[in-house]
Amino acid sequence: MENNYQASLEKALAKTEADADATLKAADSTVKSLKRLRANAQAGSLRDLKKTMESAEMAIAALKQQFMNMKESWDFDCENYVASHAYVDEILEMSRSLGVGIFQQDERLYCYPSLIRILPNDLAVQIDKKKERTLRPSALVTHLKTLQDRPVRFKADAFLESLFSAYEILMRSRGKDQVGKGIVVRLLEVYSLLTLLPGQSRDYSIQEFGRDLYLLDQSGVARTKGGLRVSFPASTGTRSMRGAIRVITREGQEKRYYGISFIEG
Repeated sequence: MENNYQASLEKALAKTEADADATLKAADSTVKSLKRLRANAQAGSLRDLKKTMESAEMAIAALKQQFMNMKESWDFDCENYVASHAYVDEILEMSRSLGVGIFQQDERLYCYPSLIRILPNDLAVQIDKKKERTLRPSALVTHLKTLQDRPVRFKADAFLESLFSAYEILMRSRGKDQVGKGIVVRLLEVYSLLTLLPGQSRDYSIQEFGRDLYLLDQSGVARTKGGLRVSFPASTGTRSMRGAIRVITREGQEKRYYGISFIEG
């Protein structure tokens, strides 16, 4: 297999799948030959026993050769390919051909509402928090479409309360007893507070936080249990991208979140 990846993973796996089908047919033929041999032994059909034994031997040899051909034809450089941008390009191309919206942002892929991270060292992908071994582009895209078609499991109310708790702490730390007055706090500060403990920013990435902001924004849930209304005010930071959290919408457009505020009424 050329290292320039002219052959795609999808094509390489399709060929191996076809080779496996041929091997299964050879195996089926071998099983039938062995069953005839067993039947002759059970019946004591001495005249046919030698003939069926030779037939079974030939079938076994053909099966072995077919398997060796399949094994030798698989020489795909899996680790380097999955680590390369060619693999990402192939997933994106497959998503377009299957009509599934998958988009790239930074080092991740986004297929609403899932975030996908490729793990070359593990020969796996991580879909949200779950590691998957399904790497064949057509199978992966089909799986993502299945996940997309399910109802979104996102607890908008609970996430909003978490945002408000962090917002309230940040406001009080500044000596401002003005919670509910619409004062804007940067979302990056909220994220830093939510992931304060060691390792939390690894377990809950800024990309996941941005995705959850978007899901909350789309959910229609806008009031805390205490009746305060949330809003995500824009800032010059959203235009310059400095201090803004970038997300990809379901339609593949970039959306930026900068600040958060809560107001009474």
